[in-house]
Amino acid sequence: MTIRVLLADDQALLRSAFRVLVDSEDDMEVIGEASDGAEAVRLAASHLPDVVLMDIRMPGTDGLAATRHISADPALAAVHVVMLTTFEVDEYVVQSLRAGAAGFLGKGAEPSELLGAIRTAAAGDALLSPAATRSLITRFLAQAPGTGPATGVDSARLAALTGREREVLVQVAAGLSNDEIAARLEVSPLTVKTHVNRAMAKVGARDRAQLVVIAYETGLVRPRTE
Repeated sequence: MTIRVLLADDQALLRSAFRVLVDSEDDMEVIGEASDGAEAVRLAASHLPDVVLMDIRMPGTDGLAATRHISADPALAAVHVVMLTTFEVDEYVVQSLRAGAAGFLGKGAEPSELLGAIRTAAAGDALLSPAATRSLITRFLAQAPGTGPATGVDSARLAALTGREREVLVQVAAGLSNDEIAARLEVSPLTVKTHVNRAMAKVGARDRAQLVVIAYETGLVRPRTE
């Protein structure tokens, strides 16, 4: 099964480099290029890519606005956005996840990392596993609104979850993979996947990345401050 990739970056040279890299893989193909966010939204709607590599900073409609449009369109529910940042530590990281991105990657990443990110996003997983990424997300969420005690609305949002689903959600928010969670809870990875999928459906999360944000915003998981 070929992973269909849409490139969105205002720098033609970077798009060209990404195209060569992606098209060199047997299981991937570039199905379109966009130079701004508005064009990315149009191409996503017309071509239905599996993954969009989306630059955050673009003239006109930027990557954040474009990602919000894509995430809000039910017809594009299967489209996963990976945000590309100039710097690994970026003030827009949490905004990207809240906008509906599956994760983010620095433009200085190794080719193997970029290809791995595309495959991870296409599989519906979040790019949140590395410890550095978890620390970064925690740091920004600690400074962001909505990370205090759960409000009545937040409590109702979590009330639909079973005890086990809450337990799994806490582990997901820690950046653990299904296999790692399964080992901790002494269940099968398939069981964990089922709990994750049910939790996403109940709280209205698009993917694992949004599950992490929701876990912090509702107060289920407390941001570390060290």
